[in-house]
Amino acid sequence: MNRSIVDRVILIVSVMATMLLPSVKTMAQEPLWPQNLQQELTNLLDNSYFHKTQIGIMVYDLTADSTLFASGEKQLLRPASTMKLLTGITALDRLGWQYNYTTTLAITGDTLGGVLRGDVYCRGGFDPSFGDKDMTAFVAALRGLGIDSISGRIYEDLTFKDDKKFGAGWCWDDNNYTLTPLLIDKRDAFMATFKSKLRQQIRLANDTTLRGTVPEKARIVATCSHSLLSVMKQMMKESDNLYAESMLYQVAASAGKREVSAQDGLTLVRNLINSIGLDADTYNFADGSGLSLYNYVSAELECMLLRYAFHKDDIYRHLYPTLPVAGRDGTLSSRMKNSSAEGNVHAKTGTLKGVSSLAGYCQAYNGHLLCFSIIDQGVMKQSEAKMFQNRICQILCSI
Repeated sequence: MNRSIVDRVILIVSVMATMLLPSVKTMAQEPLWPQNLQQELTNLLDNSYFHKTQIGIMVYDLTADSTLFASGEKQLLRPASTMKLLTGITALDRLGWQYNYTTTLAITGDTLGGVLRGDVYCRGGFDPSFGDKDMTAFVAALRGLGIDSISGRIYEDLTFKDDKKFGAGWCWDDNNYTLTPLLIDKRDAFMATFKSKLRQQIRLANDTTLRGTVPEKARIVATCSHSLLSVMKQMMKESDNLYAESMLYQVAASAGKREVSAQDGLTLVRNLINSIGLDADTYNFADGSGLSLYNYVSAELECMLLRYAFHKDDIYRHLYPTLPVAGRDGTLSSRMKNSSAEGNVHAKTGTLKGVSSLAGYCQAYNGHLLCFSIIDQGVMKQSEAKMFQNRICQILCSI
């Protein structure tokens, strides 16, 4: 080959290589997923805001089944209402999604000439969604038996749970609900409402409410049922504390005891935690809602329970729809709008004085499904904490 032609070919190749080198170098320097996501989160946490608060954060890649990011993930922090995730996941695991809350109306004796010559019993199952329509149905059930007069007495059966009216570690100056097995419209006014409605249609010989246990010989005349999933939706979407406490007691009752306590339910929460490979003695649990100042959990614990739920189809497919959706509904309805996180993040919020938390699921830009937990303690301005949570979620969904 002619020498000049060879020299020209070498020159062209050399120029092309020179032109390509910057491009190759740029590609090599461009961080790939998940390194780019991890770097963004690291940069975000390098903020003076976190010099005055404690934060625990963990992001877990459910698709790859590995930890994606963690910082302070083992710190023991107050979860606020993300505690409801522990309660809800345990309930679905222990009770199953088809479980129903029940409130029972029963009678003893016989009916003669429209007169019930016996007693009436109302047995509570700690159903927070029992309402006025349900009460009307109870009275209608008695009238449907031809009863227009009751010669016996009216009893309330409260043996479903203990006599504790409030949770351990609840602030005395909060507007707390009363934890009683017989509720109507979330109020401790069941028997007063029942008798008031009875008097409109049925004569009562004895107006005093007594406490007692439904006798074995009693005949059930009406049962009101509400599904666990309907209760869980209200509990999660609206962060309803009463609904969460009632669910913890349902978990407790699954062991077959009467007059169960919150600690009975929390023992079963601990059992679940131990079963997934964490040490339940590391943490402290006081209630089912997160209202208590005695609760101490970690971001790692919440993430590992979310992972457990994901791998249990009967839990995940019923838990996921109950979680608030960013920019769409529940306690996340006004957050992360017009961002990559809107409609993507399904997560439980948590708010207490000094605490802001968020834990749930989202899908990364590459299609991987993630679960995450963010617990921020020492918060003086909720708006600042929520801004960081929102930004973390936007990073998870867009990078």
